[in-house]
Amino acid sequence: MALYIGVMSGTSLDGLDIALIEHAVAIKLIATHYIPMPESLRAELLGLCASGPDEIARSAIAQQNWVKLAAQGINTLLADQQLKPDDVRAIGSHGQTIRHEPARGFTVQIGNPALLSELTGITVVSDFRSRDVAAGGQGAPLVPAFHEALFEERSGNRAVLNVGGFSNLSLIETGKPVSGFDCGPGNVLLDAWIHQQRGETFDRDGLWAASGNVEPVLLKALLSDPFFLTKGPKSTGREVFNLQWLTQHLARLPAFAAQDVQATLLELTALTIVESLQAAQADTQELLVCGGGAHNATLMARLASLLPNAKVSSTAAYGVDPDWVEAMAFAWLAHCCLENIPANRPSVTGARGLRVLGAIYPA
Repeated sequence: MALYIGVMSGTSLDGLDIALIEHAVAIKLIATHYIPMPESLRAELLGLCASGPDEIARSAIAQQNWVKLAAQGINTLLADQQLKPDDVRAIGSHGQTIRHEPARGFTVQIGNPALLSELTGITVVSDFRSRDVAAGGQGAPLVPAFHEALFEERSGNRAVLNVGGFSNLSLIETGKPVSGFDCGPGNVLLDAWIHQQRGETFDRDGLWAASGNVEPVLLKALLSDPFFLTKGPKSTGREVFNLQWLTQHLARLPAFAAQDVQATLLELTALTIVESLQAAQADTQELLVCGGGAHNATLMARLASLLPNAKVSSTAAYGVDPDWVEAMAFAWLAHCCLENIPANRPSVTGARGLRVLGAIYPA
């Protein structure tokens, strides 16, 4: 039995998820800690997702601030659990993605793992995506292998859907290797639009979207993006889908009520998930949802409506808190790296073969 900590900071940039897991025969979530992202750091990290002045120095300073926040949360979690650094075998740190362009051969996550190890006294495993990209893969999504480890014992064709800033699917069929891919925007456009229009960071329960009507002309325009016309392996990020992308589409069309744009963005998220799922695994019997989108009641209801022959539920139905699945995944990825276990899946990323993922920074 060994203890690992996973640190996840996703594209939503709302905060840091820190999960402590026990890895023995099964994977068990022991404790969690969440730290909201300070607005100044969030703004800087968001700014680094696009080209700008003095990027090298800015990213170096931003990642120091990110690491100090992560170390603070990890040390608080250890104190709460009455654990010493030596009790934890490793931290799996995803870092913060600021660029993801596998078509050009690179993906960039900042998070200064050397500093994180120094501030916590724990071995850190990080940089999980680069090896897969070096092997010709997308470097994302990485969680399908973990979803497989969590849910492979269940019978029937299942899919695990993570809805964070972006949405991705893991397809788990008995007797077949897990497959998966990014579907497109999850919450990223919904959050950006409501923040611009109402100053709120997210649409709680999807209530604002539920107050509007889907605009077919706008939906058709959004769905015309080339990303939606391709099949997996594929991944995406803020480089493709962002507020500027949305406003460029809106500028070519008649004016719409703000709540109708939000309703259309939610429909875009739901439709691209369902169409991707049906194209890849038409006979899905169960869809398990994790990530922040699992709490969006309007989105969950829409997914259930579009998938009448499948059971749609949160991963909580199987005792796995949807808020902590990704942080748990990076703790598990740290375990795989230290045990020399390949953790990518070529059927997901398109890499040339199985690879051990991660770089190790000893305590």
